[in-house]
Amino acid sequence: MQKAEKETSAWTSPPPLFRRRRTRTVELGSLKIGGDHPVSLQSMTNTDTRRPDETVAQIERLAAVGCQLARIAVPDQEAARALPRIVAASPLPLVADIHFDPKLGLAAIDAGMPGLRINPGTIRDRRQRQAIARAAAAARVVVRIGINGGSLEPSILEKFGGQAGAAALVASALDHCAAFEDWGCPALKVSLKSSSVACTVEAYRRFAAATDYPLHLGLTEAGLPEAGAVKSAVALGTLLMEGIGDTIRVSLTGDPVEEIRVGRRILAAAGRRRERPDIIACPTCGRTEIDLLSLVREVDAEVRSLEEAGLRVDLDKIAVMGCIVNGPGEAGDADLGVAGGCGKGALFRNGEVVATLPWEELKERFLAEIRARASGNRRCAMEKDRPLPEATRAGETGSRPQADPAAY
Repeated sequence: MQKAEKETSAWTSPPPLFRRRRTRTVELGSLKIGGDHPVSLQSMTNTDTRRPDETVAQIERLAAVGCQLARIAVPDQEAARALPRIVAASPLPLVADIHFDPKLGLAAIDAGMPGLRINPGTIRDRRQRQAIARAAAAARVVVRIGINGGSLEPSILEKFGGQAGAAALVASALDHCAAFEDWGCPALKVSLKSSSVACTVEAYRRFAAATDYPLHLGLTEAGLPEAGAVKSAVALGTLLMEGIGDTIRVSLTGDPVEEIRVGRRILAAAGRRRERPDIIACPTCGRTEIDLLSLVREVDAEVRSLEEAGLRVDLDKIAVMGCIVNGPGEAGDADLGVAGGCGKGALFRNGEVVATLPWEELKERFLAEIRARASGNRRCAMEKDRPLPEATRAGETGSRPQADPAAY
């Protein structure tokens, strides 16, 4: 019996977070990426860059929800001519996304863009890439070598039997990083993207083990928000939990603001960023006797509204629970929680029951408590290589408050 208990304990004790992989640091405008700096969150505009006012307005929306770096497409010279206005008005550091025409990369550097993303698979002339590298180095511009499984150079595909797998992605990235270093441009960050979760994870693992370049994590062509969020959470979450990754983008079809919302939650779940409360709720079952779903939605909307107003809710965990099975324990384990049933419920604050009220009255009180914990400046509480708390590392749960079932 003792042996069985010991084996069970081993399974229930989660491992600590992996320490962040140590990399060189690059400075992209005001943002430091790599080293021991927090994992940053970025997105890409989907406005027409040739309309600078619309592009800046979208960048401002992204900044309002926590984006730290914005990439913008530069498809032609007209778009390149709009860059100085966008750079001057942008609240965020910017990266110019360059394909096919190297002159657009040079124009972006001249416009004052602090970052470039180039895809060597679409700029295949070595002399053209060399010109970009030397101009970027002279202007202290950070270059992302963006390797993509859909546009690998023919020589790499031939070498790997036509397969754009992890080994091919890594070989391409290593070749191009070496070339940029030779051309005097060491301020590099790298991405190795595929639409396959398994291929993406394996490519990043291999490249991370071989180099010290900061890594931009992403999954290309992830898809519509629901499916794309799941695929990105699996790929990016796996790598982040292994200590790999210095900046991330969740690629979703649609409004880029949603990319930031999903990315923040991935970073929080992986223990790399804590800037919004973790809202937990029971899945509901036949014991649920209150309208739990509407309250969960109201809580999420309230937190989102406060965040978009530039405020930070100073709570790590909010619990919305619907019965007496796990409700009292989970609600009591949160900074702020409710557990309800039979038309009424208990309000928990830091593990203590502070009120028992009718459900409709409790809902209003609960939302008011959340609003009261909003502080004036939203700030990012990042996880910097810190291990999990002792109780979590040991698989301990500690004591949980037990509410009187009669209260429900």
